[in-house]
Amino acid sequence: MTRFTAQLTTQLDRLGSHGVRRGRRDRPPTLVAVAHGSRDPEALSTVTALLDRVRALRPGLPVRLGHIELNRPLLSDTLAALRGEVVLVPLLLSRGYHIKRDIPDAVAAAPHLTARIAAPLGPDPLLAEALDARLAEAGWRAAAPHRAGVVLAAAGSRDPDAAADTARTAALLGARLGGVPVLPGYASGSGPTVPEAVRALAALGRDRIAVASYFTAPGRFATQCANAAPGVAAAPLGAHPAVARLVLRRYEQALASAPLPHPAATVGV
Repeated sequence: MTRFTAQLTTQLDRLGSHGVRRGRRDRPPTLVAVAHGSRDPEALSTVTALLDRVRALRPGLPVRLGHIELNRPLLSDTLAALRGEVVLVPLLLSRGYHIKRDIPDAVAAAPHLTARIAAPLGPDPLLAEALDARLAEAGWRAAAPHRAGVVLAAAGSRDPDAAADTARTAALLGARLGGVPVLPGYASGSGPTVPEAVRALAALGRDRIAVASYFTAPGRFATQCANAAPGVAAAPLGAHPAVARLVLRRYEQALASAPLPHPAATVGV
């Protein structure tokens, strides 16, 4: 009897261990949302609200947050605390230095992980949906399309790929607004500033000009651009439902690609 009990116990232990291993293997890779970080206290609460919406859309999916700078948790600390498979989803709106260097470097410094890096959120029609909604919330309507114009206010970058991505989003938003001209305006980097874009629209006879805030969360650049608006200035994208759906879309798209080798010096987007 004692021998039988011992054999049964051993078999149960093996089954239990197999079940644990299977459970770990079946667990979806952790979604690591990568935010830039900001000194604005509303930035962290906005990103947290966005990730709460992502969790509500996909119960059971482990979701973590890491910042490139300025806020905790830093991305390096988040990755150091994780194990297994991860998918980094940048809460960034275009290609640029953070996408091409900072995030891959963070992955290279975490060789204990099997990692994939998703493309930035923009450009995508879901962002045009969210931008349209934020303009409406701010009270702007393109009731007279021949007089209307929008400045898509973005952070800016010296990387031409970033400018191309922002221009694509401007085109998507313009199409969604029924052909209203949408011009990018930047807080930094190369390209026209927000006041310059406003003047360009005014020169086209557009006197109902709004500023769409092409920022994931509040911050210095978003405030700077809003202050340059001649009239309506929309809120940043924030926790809009379309943005939450887009985060999950980028996660799923990345899962279809092969994990990055180490060191992860570059990322394809």
